Amino acid sequence: MAILPIVQFPNPILEKPCADVTEITTDIRQLAADMAETMYKAPGVGLAAPQVGRSLRMIVMDVSEDKNNLMTLINPEIIEVSEEVCTGEEGCLSLPGIWEKVERHTAVTVRFMNLEGEEITMPAEGLLAICIQHELDHLKGTVFIDHLSRLKYDRACAKLKKRRAQAAKSA
Repeated sequence: MAILPIVQFPNPILEKPCADVTEITTDIRQLAADMAETMYKAPGVGLAAPQVGRSLRMIVMDVSEDKNNLMTLINPEIIEVSEEVCTGEEGCLSLPGIWEKVERHTAVTVRFMNLEGEEITMPAEGLLAICIQHELDHLKGTVFIDHLSRLKYDRACAKLKKRRAQAAKSA
């Protein structure tokens, strides 16, 4: 396994829809393992393939407290959402240090393939539902700040630019 570099916003790969995984190969299994290792090391609760430079419809997630419930979702799609929504603070490994309030559905049902090629339909609520929506956004070419008003989006971008300039100065 390997720690992969995380693509930082803005980057064209984060802005375009991803291609379906057409076959679960040894390379796809290795990518999933590398993504999981990268996510845990970061640390994060989810990571989408475009965040490591691969424009594929695949995500890894683990929202458990003990980090012992790794899930790999291949070609995931949300097939049902709750009417109820909530607003919570989100961050992203591709936008380090940026946290903003985003509105999401409180529950979703997602259909995907696992690494064995089995099709699974899974209901999710709470943090898992929010993580699924966040990561599936990446597969559509959307980052969480795209859900913000223009003013808040611009403010988040300016904050990110300032953080990166400060980091470059101290390096």
